[in-house]
Amino acid sequence: MKPQKDKESLYLEVSTVNESVSLPLHSSIVLFLLSYTECSSFHVCLVTDQADILPSLSGLVPGGLSVSEVRRDQLPGLVRMCRLPAALEPAACFCRAGLAVILRHIIQRACQLMPGRRDVASLLGFKNTCLKACAEVSQWTRLCELDIPSAVEEHLRNPEDQMCRLPAAILNLEKRLGEPVKVHNDDKIRRQKLQQQKKSDSHLKGPSSEMESQSNESHPGVELSAALAKLSAEAGPAPSTRERSDIRKVKTTDLPELEHVFAEGLYFTLTDVVLLPCIHQYLNSLQKHTPATLSHLPLLLRWYQRVQELPSVLRAAKDCGMALLGLSTADPCPPQPENPQPNEAEEEGPKLKQDPFIGGPRPTLTKLQENGIDAVYSAHPCPTWTVDWESLPAAVNPTEGKMSDARALRKQQQLNNLLAVVKELARPGHTVVDFCSGGGHVGIVLAYTLPKCQVILIENKEESLVRARERSAQLGLTNIGFVQANLDYFTGNFNIGVALHACGVATDMVLDRCLQARAGFVISPCCYGFIQNTLKFKFPKSARFTETLSYKEHMVLCRFADQTAISLPPERRLIGKRCMGLVDLDRSWAAETHGYSVRVMTMVPEGCSPKNNMLVGIPTR
Repeated sequence: MKPQKDKESLYLEVSTVNESVSLPLHSSIVLFLLSYTECSSFHVCLVTDQADILPSLSGLVPGGLSVSEVRRDQLPGLVRMCRLPAALEPAACFCRAGLAVILRHIIQRACQLMPGRRDVASLLGFKNTCLKACAEVSQWTRLCELDIPSAVEEHLRNPEDQMCRLPAAILNLEKRLGEPVKVHNDDKIRRQKLQQQKKSDSHLKGPSSEMESQSNESHPGVELSAALAKLSAEAGPAPSTRERSDIRKVKTTDLPELEHVFAEGLYFTLTDVVLLPCIHQYLNSLQKHTPATLSHLPLLLRWYQRVQELPSVLRAAKDCGMALLGLSTADPCPPQPENPQPNEAEEEGPKLKQDPFIGGPRPTLTKLQENGIDAVYSAHPCPTWTVDWESLPAAVNPTEGKMSDARALRKQQQLNNLLAVVKELARPGHTVVDFCSGGGHVGIVLAYTLPKCQVILIENKEESLVRARERSAQLGLTNIGFVQANLDYFTGNFNIGVALHACGVATDMVLDRCLQARAGFVISPCCYGFIQNTLKFKFPKSARFTETLSYKEHMVLCRFADQTAISLPPERRLIGKRCMGLVDLDRSWAAETHGYSVRVMTMVPEGCSPKNNMLVGIPTR
């Protein structure tokens, strides 16, 4: 079956090992959500390297979906540049990629088609933020989107080899399920819980009352009621109730904590949808190979049973060939000879926290200077070059956006600096990628002024990218593409990477992606104060800085590099500019070890932005 022209194409990976065909967890999760939401506005393309795989997947792909096979070498250009899953709109110039981005898009599309499905809308959580932050900056997104699927798939490949070792990601989830729940307006729910507990206690009689009271407290009655009310598609606003006076007088700190009903707390969200196919396969394997290990995951088992109470979950599981297990958390388990041990990655999360800063930057600056290190700025290669803004269509000009005249002028000056360097590097046929593109101020000017180059805008905020596409459509640009994805999901080759004011470690993610592609780069960093160690990046980055500064000392530089606002005293701004230069010098030296020539320079005029540094790199080998 060929994709229907009016439907968005959804590309899912299919695995083939020794001629055995299966669905990776990411693909299973997407299909499960399609069934849960009953969303049929997508044509599913199963990406494979061999033909006639659909019969082998019978029972795993929900009925009622429009499905076809597509060979990997036949993927559309934008999809081929991204990690799957990915979705491509019929116009073929707007692609979404990455598990969290695709799942959120499916929910949004289902809500557009079925506005009355409150249970579907609630999957996005409070303020529609569930799994919205990228995995590089959110430990929770990383755990759900990457760590748990990867850990489960690793376990399934070698289940016997991990009999005495629970994956760190699974242990992390078990730990989180035991943490107190914090939700919006939880004070009201906690008072309802206290009132319920007091009411239950008043009915208890006899010597067994204390045991019964404890049993009552462990069952999240109020929490479960709140969760089920949220899932009801027909439910209206909850009736207003007033607590008893003695309940109202209890301090917030003395109220009982709320218990987890679902993964993120009280409410069934997208997180539960992501976790269920993973945890189901993991528990199924444990029951088959090492059933005693189940006793170490009581909270996970309770969550697994709880999600099975939802009719929509049972229906979707049946559609996707998931025979959910009837595991009981009360059944005694045989004792284990040895406690399962986490692997060495378990403690990565706490290491990401920053220590509080004490003192100013001068000791750090002095230490660097004593070791012969100071900020070095190269001359701007074309300081007088400027775009002829008056001759360009209105949709190209940043003044078209919602900003003041003064800000629009500064934005023009910033674009002048980036475009001047990119035009020196670009050649006909080159692909230029505008990372963290926002509303497309950089990418649209590049596409208009470099008609013989292909320009791709990458941004994880859908609203910004949609605005950019609208501006592009006004101009009739045909050499432009749009990718909504977190940076890790873009894997395509390109020649030049550009980023204007990439925030914090986003600069380092863009830089890393350019190094992998052996592409030139023109990057303007921003938000130095948000820089911190992540799972992928450690600071300082270069050998010479690492030999001279500790992590904490480097963070002092980053914190004070943010103090360049025009409202600050001149001497303080000079220190901030110097710290900016040192942080970017560390970045440039690290990049040079990969075979690059890198220059740190200042935008012209300097007043166009408090964050006016540019990193310009060219591969030398």
